[in-house]
Amino acid sequence: MAAPILSLESIGLNQGTKWLFRGLDLFVQERDRLALVGRNGAGKTTLLKLIAGAIESDEGRRVLRPGMRVVLLEQDPSLKGFATLRDYAMSEPDAPLPHEVESIADQLGIDLDREAATASGGERRRAAIARALAQSPDLLLLDEPTNHLDIVAIEWLETWLQRFGGAFITISHDRTFLSRLTRASLWLDRGMLRRADIGFGGFEAWTDQVAAEEERNAEKLDTKLKQELHWLQRGVTARRKRNMGRLTKLGELRETRREMTGPQGVAKLQITAEDTKTKIVIDAEHVNKSFGDRAVIKDLTLRVQRGDRIGIVGPNGAGKTTLLKLLTGELEPDSGKVRRAATLQGVLIDQQRALLSPGKTVRDVIADGGDWVDVAGERKHVIGYLKDFLFSADALDAKVETFSGGERSRLLLAREFARPSNLLILDEPTNDLDLETLDLLQEVIDDYGGTVLLVSHDRDFLDRTVTMVVGLDGSGSAEVVVGGYNDWAARRKAASAASATSFGARTAAAPVAAPKRTIKLTYIEQRELDQLPGQIEAMGKAIAKAEAAMADPALYTKDPKRFDALNAEVERTRADRVKAEDRWLMLTDKAEALAA
Repeated sequence: MAAPILSLESIGLNQGTKWLFRGLDLFVQERDRLALVGRNGAGKTTLLKLIAGAIESDEGRRVLRPGMRVVLLEQDPSLKGFATLRDYAMSEPDAPLPHEVESIADQLGIDLDREAATASGGERRRAAIARALAQSPDLLLLDEPTNHLDIVAIEWLETWLQRFGGAFITISHDRTFLSRLTRASLWLDRGMLRRADIGFGGFEAWTDQVAAEEERNAEKLDTKLKQELHWLQRGVTARRKRNMGRLTKLGELRETRREMTGPQGVAKLQITAEDTKTKIVIDAEHVNKSFGDRAVIKDLTLRVQRGDRIGIVGPNGAGKTTLLKLLTGELEPDSGKVRRAATLQGVLIDQQRALLSPGKTVRDVIADGGDWVDVAGERKHVIGYLKDFLFSADALDAKVETFSGGERSRLLLAREFARPSNLLILDEPTNDLDLETLDLLQEVIDDYGGTVLLVSHDRDFLDRTVTMVVGLDGSGSAEVVVGGYNDWAARRKAASAASATSFGARTAAAPVAAPKRTIKLTYIEQRELDQLPGQIEAMGKAIAKAEAAMADPALYTKDPKRFDALNAEVERTRADRVKAEDRWLMLTDKAEALAA
């Protein structure tokens, strides 16, 4: 085996009065695709900075193979001092080549001449991605790369990383992103770093196995550690199992809604007038909204019923937040009507979340300094309520300024969910949350007694939470589909295929202009190029399925032959996927060269 690109050996980092981690080892090989997973506050971002060489450890050593370049895409890079996004993207140190930055920026749809001070979160994130990728790294470190990106940009980044010839380590809350791209998992937990050569598809089964083993071993340990491990096993993994059961309930809700909904999202006529009056909380009819000459919403008709969970999706700038404001009354339509139930009481959690006062304690934020909090008509002790949001009793009198960004987001969610409401409005709620908090948020939304309007680019989260999707395409059109994100994506794909077939039929008899170039891929090469992405994705799913089966702690004992067969299958499929990716990269480069 070749020497690793980078290694961390017996690394220790002290923070104040405690070690964040100690005796930590990590070895990164060429073409590694690693998911770095851990709770908010575990030290994931700090570990990435250690790997990048941005900070020094207190113990151990970092070894980088000569000639290797490590590039870090920070979660929130500072653009202070830069007039434009171009100035930032091409700045020293390690300034990338201008044409490389411009090429990636064009593909991401970002105007590099935009003023840095007024750029949106999505524009800033795209500029940072263009800068990082254009530096031609051998090891790419990605800290929440999908934050503030729309689905189109996320899918573009996934394609780029699939073609990438180097290694990468990524922190992400986006399960779909992780499952599609990673081949091994790093779990940072209580100062320890564990590695499993399974992609993220098998990560949760693996960590459940580790937690179960630790709980069994805890019988020999002291009481405090027993309690900590009991919480890990019964809290986090039990929540995950409950949420799997909730998906069955969500499917039943979608089927009920599908029976009640016409093709354009309007309640069917057989619903009685009285029944409609009691169930409809927002009724939008033929709504139009423009800004200047641009139509953002065109002729939208949508009825939102009590208990609906509506997901709103579309590219950045398509009008998702505008639609939220129209439905909730913050904006008035140019034409059409939006009627709302008189008793509607909303709580908004948006992507520009109000800052929590750093000097306040958790008790101040949640209970105004007291011991009790009223939640949905029920009086709860503040410690019990905080445990629902993954905070320990020790956090009650801690100050906000001591928390990580993710922990602050979790605290803000706890505060907002305690407010009385029957309409929950969530605008990009998953940014800065770890996977365990996403499981918690899924549970809280499912238990919520009112109606939910949710804007999100997190495909897996949408599939786990919503009963209906409203998809905006940026032209003002909206498509209403009962189901989750994948249901909407399948409808969109089918419509695109039908449109292409129809266009082909209409133009079959039309004269075809002579192509400018006669040199192109052969028929076999083009067919292979078209088929490879689907084959690569199918291999990734097969690997994830086999890894999930292997993560069963009883499998090796009960059926060692099946375990060995699955292990051999994973290794074989991984090798086939690497070959397929290399072939796809070669054909893509050849096609681009011929078209140049």
